This record gives sequence, structure tokens and C-alpha cells, in this order.
Amino acid sequence: MALTREEREQFLAEPHIAALAVNSGQDDRAPLTVPIWYQYAPGGDVWIMTGRDSRKGRLIAAAGRFSLMVERLDPTIRYVAVEGPVVATEPATRELLHEISARYLPAEKVDAYVEMAWKEHGEQVVIRLRPERWVSSDLGAL
Repeated sequence: MALTREEREQFLAEPHIAALAVNSGQDDRAPLTVPIWYQYAPGGDVWIMTGRDSRKGRLIAAAGRFSLMVERLDPTIRYVAVEGPVVATEPATRELLHEISARYLPAEKVDAYVEMAWKEHGEQVVIRLRPERWVSSDLGAL
């Protein structure tokens, strides 16, 4: 059964690992699909952080859009997929790195991770997606 707007937005706002998909730009290759952290608040844009010169960053820039899919298995099988255009790309900040890291890591690990990532991951960008199309379902307690 499809989720209501409020249900799908709330589910997407939870800290799931997303599968990001973007056109590979090549006829003989499937879309690039990779796991990624993301940030979302109901009613807003979704944002991700990636290396400025990463393959996914270049493909997103070329395509101008991408999709994310998140799922869970317990207590019910539920998923939400969202697709839309890129509405902004900006240099990442340490504050945004801290925000997204705190969403996924235990509190006592965040500062050390941010310190390491800021030094080791190279130049990062934040890419913002405006949700345009949604697909969602909750299969109930199968």
C-alpha cells in the first residue's frame, strides 16, 4: 500500500542509508547505484555530500538529477524512493559534515570521524535535490 505524503516524508527523514542512482551517461552501462548518507526534513530538499571530483559527483552534474531509495524490513517492509532535479551544488562545510555524520554515527564517534573525513576525503560538495517524484509502499506485516 502506498504511503501518505506525511508518512513518506517522515520515513525519508529517518536516518536510513540510501541507494543513490544516477545516469551513467553511457549506453552500454546501467545507472551508477551506490549507498550514501543523506539529510532530509519533511517538506524540504534532500542533500548529500560527496567528493567534488568523484564519479557520482560528475555524473550528477552531467545529468542534473538523481534518485534515492531507502528501505527497511522491520517492523514492516517499507520503502520510499524519491527523484528530482539538482537545485544547488555548493562547497561542503565542516558544520554540514558534522550534521550529516551525527545523523548516522554514535555521538561519541562524530567528532573523530569529522576530523578524519575533513582531512582525508578531499574537497567535498553538498548537492541538493528537490523531490519531484515519489514512489512508496508499506507491505504490512507479511
